[in-house]
Amino acid sequence: MRFLRVVVIIAVVLGALFVGVDRWAVGYAENRLADRLQSRQGLAGSAEVEIHGFPFLTQAIGHELDRVDLKLQGIDAQADGRKARLTRLDAGFHEVKLNADYTGGTARRAEGNALISYEDLTKASESGVVLTYGGAPGKVKVTATFDFLGKSITKSVVSTVTLVEGKGGGKLVRVRADSVPGEGLPGIESAIRKRTDFDRRLDAGLPTGLQLSTLTSDDSGVHLTLSGTDVSLAAGS
Repeated sequence: MRFLRVVVIIAVVLGALFVGVDRWAVGYAENRLADRLQSRQGLAGSAEVEIHGFPFLTQAIGHELDRVDLKLQGIDAQADGRKARLTRLDAGFHEVKLNADYTGGTARRAEGNALISYEDLTKASESGVVLTYGGAPGKVKVTATFDFLGKSITKSVVSTVTLVEGKGGGKLVRVRADSVPGEGLPGIESAIRKRTDFDRRLDAGLPTGLQLSTLTSDDSGVHLTLSGTDVSLAAGS
């Protein structure tokens, strides 16, 4: 009995040590991956990583992780000489095959959601307009000041925000006024739309393989859903 008691105590101690080492290892890996994402994605904000599954060490030895969740803040996309920002991105990467030196990997599939705040969407317009919620899903309110016939005029329009296919592939966020004040009068419609209507590419800042799929809006901003297969995680993204 005493021998069995000693064996049980040793097993418990070794088990606790293994769990402790495993949790330390997963915490270290999460921090290293977050640092790499911060560098690779050129984030203006923070990166948080959570690696799921236990034990982590056996997953790492096999070079495959069950699931990795990311929370990224301030993802800058640069395309066609224009800068736009995803305010936040939350994504889950499934069946992640790690590369040989553990600096990144490829997920068999991934899905997530992103937010563009109205502040960031206003900056992306690059035309001095102010964007706010348009009162219904998929709508934004665009307020612009422009010169017409020597007068400074401020007008607000309700616009539809959609995802459209970009030239050469990928998705664009498109903002188009449903109608404009004085529509039909010579010159005034084009003067307003020149300020209020714009397209911006956002997928240039996403991990390779992660695609924008749907879009809507509410009072907190414009929400996008994302999905993809064979999605790059950190290395090469």
